Amino acid sequence: MKIKNCLAALGILLLTACHSYKGTDFDIRDFGAKGDSTTDNALAIQKAIDACHKAGGGRVVVPGNGVYMTGPFTVASYVDLHLAANAKLLANPDEKVYTKSAFRENRGEGMMWINGENVEQFSITGKGMIDGNGASFMGKELDDSYDLKPVNAFDPRPHLLTLVKGNNIRIRDVSFGNSAYWTLHLVGCNDVVISGVNILNNLKIRNCDGIDLDHSKNVRISDCFIKSGDDCICLKNRREYQELGPCENITVTNCVMTSRSCAFKIGSESMDRISNVTVDNCIIKDSNRGIGIQNRDEGTVDHVMFSNILVDCKLFSDVWWGKAEPIYVTAYTRKTGNQKDAGWRFPKGVTSYKVGTVSDIYFNNIKCNSENGAFVGADSKDCIQNLYFDQVDMTIGKRTQFAGGVYDKRPCNGEEFVKGKTYGFYLDKATNVTIRNSSVREGATPVDHFGGTIYSSENVDSLVTSNLK
Repeated sequence: MKIKNCLAALGILLLTACHSYKGTDFDIRDFGAKGDSTTDNALAIQKAIDACHKAGGGRVVVPGNGVYMTGPFTVASYVDLHLAANAKLLANPDEKVYTKSAFRENRGEGMMWINGENVEQFSITGKGMIDGNGASFMGKELDDSYDLKPVNAFDPRPHLLTLVKGNNIRIRDVSFGNSAYWTLHLVGCNDVVISGVNILNNLKIRNCDGIDLDHSKNVRISDCFIKSGDDCICLKNRREYQELGPCENITVTNCVMTSRSCAFKIGSESMDRISNVTVDNCIIKDSNRGIGIQNRDEGTVDHVMFSNILVDCKLFSDVWWGKAEPIYVTAYTRKTGNQKDAGWRFPKGVTSYKVGTVSDIYFNNIKCNSENGAFVGADSKDCIQNLYFDQVDMTIGKRTQFAGGVYDKRPCNGEEFVKGKTYGFYLDKATNVTIRNSSVREGATPVDHFGGTIYSSENVDSLVTSNLK
């Protein structure tokens, strides 16, 4: 009996030891960090990361009950940056500490805060918050946005997290917020999981995208809650990283998104192929635009499926791109001009080009409630091919004081807005479009200039409708 009791006690001790074991932890306080919200802890955090990497890997721990203000630091392979509950990393509000460009030689679109290149098996985990201190980098607050401070060839606003050429990246459960520019920017990354993440950006801050997948492959995003002034999730292929190849094999599931721009967007910057994308079982609330494909460069978009999505849109001011289009599929050549980043928007030495095709796009079981309807448009009818709508239902009703009867083509050459009537489906220049088992109805408050179920220009070839009510 005594032997049995001893074995049981030993088992409890072993079980307790297993549960309390935390592996190799590197507490940033042991390297001099102070959670007083005023000390810049960049050096201490960098020392902890470097020590963890040198030891072969482990956790760099940001402990709870502290606000650890910090300037830029660089992450490393085999490191789990772990934020305990009630822990916060806060971006240093001093613009002068941000000097490393997020886009290589192009220094006109923001700098890096947390960053890494060629990292393997890197993760960010925990219940804490990474706060970009976004309002500190803004100009005057307006009705539904902030003014941007004047910039020319250098924009000091920090992107919250930038990973370039990462492999086996895991970001789980952490909250990100108040980013001054893009929040999670993954460039040329492979094998990425982003799960259970909150992104809580200020809805008045322009350019504060939630998740940007740039030339990245084999990415799974799930169970995330994203509020962002700019796009919540965006797929693209920026020219600054053109050697990193296409963006492909992307899944997005079980996410809730709110945006002043577009909740889920493909484009507008894409000089390579974007393909094999599925977005399923998501909710889009109080957004300016719901689902958008905005091709403006020579890259192509193909084999994309949207299914089982609730889309809720309303109008905002012209500061934000979009006119409450719940579904938006476009292919226009980019507007030329002398904007600060014009030199990085077009192929080198090219003065004219043909926009890439958008093809094999599927919308299944999409329920839309908006002040506007779906918009499909392109430079020519061969630019958009094989577009399928099945069980796509539109309820169109007035919700704001902004004028309706307009679709937004920005950024494009020529007329930027299409003005006239509001239709459930507005089709201008496309080939092989099928709409079936779908419906359009007016909401409780009629919209301005309601035109009816569908508008199709003479430049739409092979339009098939079946059971469109």
